[in-house]
Amino acid sequence: MIRDAAGDPGLATEPGDWPSGGSMPRTNHRGARSLVVVAGLFALFLGLPVVTLVAHAFLDGALGRALSSAAVLAALRLSLITTAISLVATVALGLPLASVLARRRFRGKGWIEAVVDLPIVLPPAVAGLALLLVFGRRGLLAVPLDVLGFSIPFTTIAVVLAQTFVSAPFFIRSARTGLAGVDRDLEDAARVDGASELQLFRAVTVPLAGTALAAGLVMSWARALGEFGATIMFAGSVTGRTQTLPLVVYSEFQGGDLDQSIAAASILVLAAFGVLLAVRVFHWGRVFDARGAA
Repeated sequence: MIRDAAGDPGLATEPGDWPSGGSMPRTNHRGARSLVVVAGLFALFLGLPVVTLVAHAFLDGALGRALSSAAVLAALRLSLITTAISLVATVALGLPLASVLARRRFRGKGWIEAVVDLPIVLPPAVAGLALLLVFGRRGLLAVPLDVLGFSIPFTTIAVVLAQTFVSAPFFIRSARTGLAGVDRDLEDAARVDGASELQLFRAVTVPLAGTALAAGLVMSWARALGEFGATIMFAGSVTGRTQTLPLVVYSEFQGGDLDQSIAAASILVLAAFGVLLAVRVFHWGRVFDARGAA
């Protein structure tokens, strides 16, 4: 008789007692089917509204009309430019911060991590109001900004700041996890070979954490592209200057043009889906690994 892990003979059976002449018992098919049904229903819940929106835009011809609209094209161009700038700023400033949080131990580290993650859970309108209280004309930094001749609120710079504020934590969280998982022995071997810290970071650390960094980039860009609340509170909605594509969706809906609003929203969906699809098809996360191997 076969005993179980605890040595109890009453909880195990002979191989001959198993179905199919001694094979292991199979998974409960009824439970597996239930799991598949629940998973399928929830996937349908997540995908059906988006598919319906895009299909509506295509079938009604609204998407073609939106792409010929000057306001929509201007908003799309502004969204692409500002998100590109915010992504560069996020990487340039967020990667060193993620490296410090992943590699160093110091007093107050937990508080800094909490502050960095806070914009993720803040309501977007609250984030916009907070930015206004710091960079506004009567904000905390109003005097030094006036001396330098800068007026940030309701400008394109405000759009970039709002996008960076709400999207950077996604990159920093992912980068922090990826950098913390890099094998320190490989880095020590590179130091023995004479690599400087900058060479080590560029040629060893970043390639090994490449998948996490790429995932953080995608999530950060997608969050910046869809940013609405902080932008409208801090930058307003001025056509050609601060009106990004999410603001067009809102303004057209408020103005009663549902088709134009749906078309602008479908452009956002297709842009975000295109990036996520490209990451999976072309395995962008492995680009870093390939460079590191080279």
